[in-house]
Amino acid sequence: QYTLRHTQRDALQAFLKENEIDTGIYYPLPLHLHPAYADLGHKEGDFPRAEQIASEVLSLPVHPELTEEQIVYTAEKVCQFTREIAPSP
Repeated sequence: QYTLRHTQRDALQAFLKENEIDTGIYYPLPLHLHPAYADLGHKEGDFPRAEQIASEVLSLPVHPELTEEQIVYTAEKVCQFTREIAPSP
């Protein structure tokens, strides 16, 4: 996987899905908000940068079976989204 950040992560994920590109969000919650760490008493807002990053990360497919054509297509679609649909500040 190759992980990137975009302020419009969910829209980017939907755009890539429309273009038949699989993606994944492997860390939807920052650790301090994960139920396994609830006993530490942290709440939303305690680590704003971690929360921001968790809301922006998206992983693209990377594996040996990807062809160069698929890699270029994926890169072009990410660039298209960023250029034409939702520029990231």
